[in-house]
Amino acid sequence: MSATSPLSPAELARYSRHLLLPEIGVSGQERLAASRVLVVGAGGLGSPAALYLAAAGVGTLGIADLDRVEAHNLQRQLLHRDASLGEAKVASAARRLRETNPHIQIVEHEGGVTPENAIELFSHYDVILDGTDNFSTRYLNNDAAFFAKRPLVFGSVFKFEGQVSVFAPHLGGPCYRCLFPEPPAPGSVPGCGEAGVLGALCGVIGSLQALEALKLLTGIGEPLIGRLMTYDGLRQRFDTLTLPRNPSCPLCGEAPSIRSLTPTCVACTPSPTPMSSSSHPFEISVTDAKKLLDENPATTVLIDVREPHEIAICSVEGAETIPMGRIPAQLEQLPKDKHLLVMCHHGGRSRRVTEFLRAQGFDAVTNIAGGIDDWAVQIEPGMPRY
Repeated sequence: MSATSPLSPAELARYSRHLLLPEIGVSGQERLAASRVLVVGAGGLGSPAALYLAAAGVGTLGIADLDRVEAHNLQRQLLHRDASLGEAKVASAARRLRETNPHIQIVEHEGGVTPENAIELFSHYDVILDGTDNFSTRYLNNDAAFFAKRPLVFGSVFKFEGQVSVFAPHLGGPCYRCLFPEPPAPGSVPGCGEAGVLGALCGVIGSLQALEALKLLTGIGEPLIGRLMTYDGLRQRFDTLTLPRNPSCPLCGEAPSIRSLTPTCVACTPSPTPMSSSSHPFEISVTDAKKLLDENPATTVLIDVREPHEIAICSVEGAETIPMGRIPAQLEQLPKDKHLLVMCHHGGRSRRVTEFLRAQGFDAVTNIAGGIDDWAVQIEPGMPRY
């Protein structure tokens, strides 16, 4: 970190509660002013983390995100508001952060983090904070941070539970691949778009990530290097697990097989279409599904595998509703002489049901990619979304 000029009178007043802490003081605050943090993901975790880092006086705060603000974001993504709907998340976030602290610099990375730019981008920052919600980007961030020799502050949330850790092999700790060597199969683990997440949980985990970043930048305390903190919001319980470095890790182990950053080594590449003798495609778009239902109503059946409380929000007229967990018990009732189109919220659960049914001998089964959320956007714009 480069040297910085003395804090201005306005900054001394703003950060007075930090200055009163012997562990931070003026020198620690000056280190924060000279530091650079990249927040990847301006969503549920990135929002509280970025707000606290900005308020704390981190001199340069980068925000990387590809998405635009949608209504369902507002339940937990506190960087954004109703007026931001449809706006690029980085622009919405930057405006809010500049309002929070005009003394710091906000850098917008609207192109997001990609295998092509990740290592160079990360090398311009002191700490990388991962606020993403999908496995492909987590592996990308982990691998890029390893090659850039930057600590990665990891966080994740699921329903009422969260996790926090610091992955820093260059400081002697493990990386994300030490915990999970390979990404799970696409669709095998539901995200918050399918499983849901309590908004306030994001505030807890995102704030803990900001705290870990501040400890790394100021050199105080014991960062969660080599430890994984878990949080159960329903029971208000924290647990900390020791996370040793894996000598067989494909990235940071003794004989690594991953030696460069490429899309194939970091991304959850789509799984191959399951082999089948069926003449029916494994997956189609919502527009193709609508066409099949309109043109072949007697031989095409739409099955919605979402839960009853989701069906109550929105549904496609004429769809047969069978929650995913009840599919095995209803195999005998499903017609094998008709083309079954399977739908869920975004396409993850329906994909697993499609794979299961094909394995049970239902060849005429097709997954609807994008689920009812895409249906609401492309087929029925007036349909409620969640």
